[in-house]
Amino acid sequence: MAKAFDVTRQPGFTAVAIACFVMLYLPIVLLVAYSFNAGQSISQWEGFSFRWYVSAWDNEQIQAATIRSVVIALGASIIATSAAVLAALATTRTTPWKGQTVAFALINQPLMVPEIVTAVSLLIFFSMIKVWTGYTGLWYLIIAHSAFCIPFAYMPIRARLQGMDLSLEQAGADLYGTPVKVFRTITLPQLWPGILAGAMLAFVISLDDVVITEFVKSAGQDTLPTYMLGQLRRNITPEINAISTALLAISVLLVTAFFFMSRTRK
Repeated sequence: MAKAFDVTRQPGFTAVAIACFVMLYLPIVLLVAYSFNAGQSISQWEGFSFRWYVSAWDNEQIQAATIRSVVIALGASIIATSAAVLAALATTRTTPWKGQTVAFALINQPLMVPEIVTAVSLLIFFSMIKVWTGYTGLWYLIIAHSAFCIPFAYMPIRARLQGMDLSLEQAGADLYGTPVKVFRTITLPQLWPGILAGAMLAFVISLDDVVITEFVKSAGQDTLPTYMLGQLRRNITPEINAISTALLAISVLLVTAFFFMSRTRK
């Protein structure tokens, strides 16, 4: 008699999983390894050295691009997180209202639409404003990044709100607390882990963004990722590997912190 099919056993799954992980992470491992290459080549090992990290640290263009990236990411994370908190409150702390599903879909729209489509639409919109106002500052990039980062900040904040005990807020309201006071004294202290997690995730997304930045930025507004993209078109050296490794380390640290802070504490 033939044995019944066991859904818990998938022959060959382990080999396929290992192959996928190797193809995914081996290029990253090589990138990090060759950032310590002493020579100019990105494919031929010529000895261990911190030469390219020192070179990147002393490069004035990289310094300016890094500062610009951090300013944009900080501004975008603050705006996106503030909007995400309001959106999360409106979709979790109110009685169901008409159009709530549509509102939820609109908030998460940047996650569903290809990023290139969002970038082109922002380019057209901001180009018209630039023509009307003559202003070409960094605020266009900050606003564009904020719009793209809102759903990334919204998800952990909404998840945190859904896991919170509503009876505490109801008790505060029963004791004649105003909505603002209840939020400030009861909701906000419990919501802080979700807010910080959302802000960190929005910061990482903004810091690493290339497509939207490339379409919206004006002349002389290169961020670190777009600077790296420009260098790849000119002369590739292990300095790009060093910058990429630094960005990777920052992203891993922030995402790890986001993971621990977004866990619901019992």
